[in-house]
Amino acid sequence: MRNNENHPSKTRVELHSKDYKKKSRVLAWIISIIAILVVAAAAYSTYVYFKTKNAVDHTYDTNNRVEVKNGEFNGKKKFAVLLMGTDTGALDRTEKMGNTDTIILAVVNPEKKRYTLMSIPRDTMAQMVGSNQFRVEKINAAYSLGGARMSMASVSKLINVPIKYYALVNMGGIMKMIRYVGGINIRPTLSFEYGGYIFKKDKLTHMGGAGALAYSRMRYDDPQGDYGRQQRQRQVITTLIKKAVSVNTLSNLDSILSSISGNVRTNLPFNALQQIAVNYRGSAKTVKNDYLHGTTAEIDDASYQVQSTKELQRVSDYVRGELGLDPETINNNETYQNERNIQRGFSFTSSKTQNYKIYDDYTEEGGS
Repeated sequence: MRNNENHPSKTRVELHSKDYKKKSRVLAWIISIIAILVVAAAAYSTYVYFKTKNAVDHTYDTNNRVEVKNGEFNGKKKFAVLLMGTDTGALDRTEKMGNTDTIILAVVNPEKKRYTLMSIPRDTMAQMVGSNQFRVEKINAAYSLGGARMSMASVSKLINVPIKYYALVNMGGIMKMIRYVGGINIRPTLSFEYGGYIFKKDKLTHMGGAGALAYSRMRYDDPQGDYGRQQRQRQVITTLIKKAVSVNTLSNLDSILSSISGNVRTNLPFNALQQIAVNYRGSAKTVKNDYLHGTTAEIDDASYQVQSTKELQRVSDYVRGELGLDPETINNNETYQNERNIQRGFSFTSSKTQNYKIYDDYTEEGGS
């Protein structure tokens, strides 16, 4: 049966595709802040190189080690990385392993000289793949339940795409790093007050670590909900990357490296990150932003984003195509649940919030 222990907060999400069509100026989130370290290693002294390598080695997740084949990142082969942002250890959040507030599948296609950022809404209904029992939750709970392994497996099963690599950034670490580089200047996307900080739309604002984190965390007063928050998070991180690679930040290199090594996790080893930074620069020139377009529904009195089978198939076909894989018909727990709910009257075209029932598993009611 479905487990109800770990529901994230309720939210109604309005989908606005225009916010996902803006061109990014950096290879956003891919190897995230680790990119700064690789650039520093390549651009400066041998001393910086070895200190950088040591810091990056501390970010390496040995529990999710995967084999990186020779030539895998030669600049010609396509690849995907699951990018996640968590908000633990910052401000009033102290839990050791929290939900991932940002989930993006980054797909790099050097043949077309572009990369795609496919956002997975945090409230998306998904089976927790790897759980000891059948369990359906919001996709952002996968990390708190089973770490990076469950997150990769659950997203992979959701859209039928193989996922081998991931990178996780803790926003608490971002806060420290912003402090070490002397703060960042941002023009807020909207006016609001949060955590004791006041932000005015389009007014250039200098933000320290705590202010930037407050700016990137607010969700409920944003008319775009979680989508608006994700936009602000990307704004903070891309601004930070630009400043962190400047010469003026080198005096705080030790502090920057220390904050990174304790707040970034990835199963991409240092040599793979180097190869990505050097061999895929051409793929960073063009970005396509997209996301799963869900339907708001109530599951056991909690608000979810339920993805139609048609939408899951659309995203699967696109991502598989970018990776050079043949299309396959989606057949998973979500398509099974959709079929059963449509039979009982659920409509993916309705503008009303409907109840959505979770059936135990594929064997219920004659499922296969």
